[in-house]
Amino acid sequence: MDDTLFPAATILLVRDGADGLEVLMVERHANIGFAGGAMVWPGGKIEPADYDAGWLEAADGLEGLDADERAARVAALREAYEETGILLATRDGSPIGAQALDLTAMRKRVDQDASLFQPLVRGHGLRLATTSLQPFARWIPPPALHKRFDTRFFLAPVPEGQDGVQDGSEAVDLVWIKPQAALDDLAAGRRKIIFPTARNLELLALSKSAAGALADAAARPQGIVQPVIEDGVLKIRTDLGYPVTEEKLDTAMRG
Repeated sequence: MDDTLFPAATILLVRDGADGLEVLMVERHANIGFAGGAMVWPGGKIEPADYDAGWLEAADGLEGLDADERAARVAALREAYEETGILLATRDGSPIGAQALDLTAMRKRVDQDASLFQPLVRGHGLRLATTSLQPFARWIPPPALHKRFDTRFFLAPVPEGQDGVQDGSEAVDLVWIKPQAALDDLAAGRRKIIFPTARNLELLALSKSAAGALADAAARPQGIVQPVIEDGVLKIRTDLGYPVTEEKLDTAMRG
C-alpha cells in the first residue's frame, strides 16, 4: 500500500450574515474520485509553483515562515480563487472587493497551470493577502487505500463585494451557510460531509462571528489531528477543542 502523504491546503472563507457567522462551502462534482458529491471547502494539493520564491515579493505576511507554510498559504488563496472566484489580495494597501470579479476569466487557466497565478497577481498591481489567513487546523488521515493528504486548514474573512461564483467543474454548487445549518443538513441526509469537514464545522460553529472565529482559532491550541480507528470507531485527539472527537465508521463518510 502506498503511504505517501501529499501536502494540501484548505480555506474556510467566512463572513457575518444576517443571522450570524456564515462559511462558504462548495459541493464537489459527484464523479471526482475523492469525496465526490460532498460539501467541502475550497482546497487542493500544494503545487511546485506555490513554493516560488517570488511570492515573498508578491504577497504580504510570508516573511519568517518556513517554505512549507508559505506554500500552503499561497495554495489556500490560489484554490479559493480557482474554485470560487474570490481573490484575497490588496491594491495600494487596501483589500480588493467587487473589482476582483474582473479577474474571473483567468480562473480556468490558473486551475490548469498554477504557475500563472503569480503573474496574474503581479500583472494587476496586487499583493496576495496571506496576512488575512489564520491557521485553523492540520489533519493527516490514517493509512488508507486512497490518497492521503497532509492538509493545513486556514480561516479567512471575505471582503465585502466578493460573494463567489462556482467554477462549474470541480464545484457544482456554492453556498454561504451557517456551520450548524450544514451539520443539520448532514444529520437529515440532505448533504454529504466527510468526517474531517464535519468535525471542523462543529468547531467553527462554536464561534458567533467572523471576528470571533478568527480570535477563537488564534487562541486555540494547534496540533496535528490524525484520526485513529479503534473497535470500529474513528477517533481524534481530545485536547484541541473539538466538541465531537469520535464517530462510528459505519456513519463516517471518509471519501
